[in-house]
Amino acid sequence: MTTTAKTASGNQRLIAIIAMFFMFAMIAFVTNLAAPIGTIWGYKFEGNSFLGMLGNMMNFLAYLFMGIPAGNLLVKIGYKKTALWAIGVGIVGLFIQWLSSIVGSDTDTWLRFSFYLAGAFVCGFCVCMLNTVVNPMLNLLGGGGNRGNQLIQTGGALNSLSGTLTPFFVGALIGVLTPSTSMSDVAVLLWIAMGIFALAFIIISFVPIPEPNLSKNGAPKKKYSHSPWNFRHTVLGVVGIFFYVGIEIGIPGTLNFYLADTGVRGAGLPESCDPSTIAGAIVAIYWLLMLVGRLLSSVISGSVSARAQMIFVSCLAIGLIVAAILIPKSVTFPVPEFVATGNVAVPISAYLLILCGLCTSVMWGAIFNLAVEGIGKYTAQASGIFMMMVVGGGIMPLLQQLFAGAVGYMSSYWLVVGMLGYLLFYSLIGSKNVNTDIPVDEELDARNL
Repeated sequence: MTTTAKTASGNQRLIAIIAMFFMFAMIAFVTNLAAPIGTIWGYKFEGNSFLGMLGNMMNFLAYLFMGIPAGNLLVKIGYKKTALWAIGVGIVGLFIQWLSSIVGSDTDTWLRFSFYLAGAFVCGFCVCMLNTVVNPMLNLLGGGGNRGNQLIQTGGALNSLSGTLTPFFVGALIGVLTPSTSMSDVAVLLWIAMGIFALAFIIISFVPIPEPNLSKNGAPKKKYSHSPWNFRHTVLGVVGIFFYVGIEIGIPGTLNFYLADTGVRGAGLPESCDPSTIAGAIVAIYWLLMLVGRLLSSVISGSVSARAQMIFVSCLAIGLIVAAILIPKSVTFPVPEFVATGNVAVPISAYLLILCGLCTSVMWGAIFNLAVEGIGKYTAQASGIFMMMVVGGGIMPLLQQLFAGAVGYMSSYWLVVGMLGYLLFYSLIGSKNVNTDIPVDEELDARNL
C-alpha cells in the first residue's frame, strides 16, 4: 500500500514537471512573437523601428502591472488555477492581435496598430502569470537547492528552444518583408497559437499540481506576519532580476542596431552585403547559445551550486564585454557561410558579445533560486515581485539606446558591465540569507507532494 502511494506520488510529480516544462516553452513562444510581428508594423510606418518595437515594449510593460497581482493569485487560488487563468488570458490576447488584421479598412493603420498593441499587452499579462507559476513550482518540485535550480534550467532550455524557433516560423509566413505585408500574413500562426493554448488548458485541467499555498480544503491560508521584502537576499535578488533582463535583452538588441547601421557609428558593413540580414542571423546565434548554456547548466546543476555558476558567468561576461568595447572595429573575423555567402567579415566584438549568451542563459534560474532560498511560504509572493521586475527588459535596453546615441554603440555596453558588476556582487555577498530569524514553514519535501 505504501509502495503504491509513493509510486502514484512520483508519477504525479513527473506529470507536473512535464506540464511546467511545456508552459515554459509557451512563455517564449508568446513573448517572441512580438518582435518579428513588430517588423510588419515598422514597414507600415515607413520603416519606423521605434513603433515596430512598441509591441515588444507593451509585452514587457505588462509585467510591471501584473507581477504582484500574479503572486497574490498564487496565494489565493493556487498554482493550477493561476495557470489556467493565464492560458485563458493568452487566448484573449492572441485573438485581439488577430483582430488587428480585420478591423476597419486597409487605410485604418493606426486603428489596427492600436488593436495589435492592446493584444501584445494582454499577452504580456499571460506570460507574466505563467512565469509566476513555473519558476517557484519547478523549484518546489525539485526540493529547492541544486535540484530545484536544475529543473528551472531544464525548463529554461526548452524556453530558449521555443524562443529560437518562433522567429523562424514567423519569418517563413512573412517571406520578403514589404510595406504591403500585413497581419493577415501571420494570422494562421495566431490561430495555431490559440489552438495550442486551448489544448494546454484542457491538459492542465487534468494534471495534478501541488498546492503548497492552499489548505487541504482549498481555502487560503491565514495571512503571514512577514513578506518577501523582509528578506535582504530576496530584495537584492529582485534588483538583480531587473538588471538581468535588461542585460539579456540589451546585449543582442544593441548589437543588432550596431551591425545593421551602415553609417560611421555602425560596424562598417557595406550595404551590398545586406547588413540587416547578417545582423539578424548573428544575433540569432546569441539566442542559440542561450539554449546551449541552459542545457549545460541543467546537466551540472545537480552538483554545481547556483551561486558558483553565477560567480563564474558574471566574471566571464564582464571580461567578454570589456574586451568587445576595447577592441577596435577594424579587427574583424569572417562571417560563417551559413550566415552569409561571400567574403564578409564583422568586428570581432560581435562574436564576443554573442558568446555572452552562454553566460546570460543560466542567470535567470540561478538568481531566482538564490533569492528564494530559505524563505519557505513567502516564495509565491516573491515570484510575483520578480515578475514585476521583468519590466527591466523594456527599460534598460531603452536607456542603453540613449547612451548609444550619445557615446556610440560599443561604449553603451559600459552600462551592461555595470549591471553585471551588481550581479557579481549579489552572487558573492548579496545572496546570503541574513534573516534566518524570520519564521517560515518547514521546507517542503517534494517526495511527499
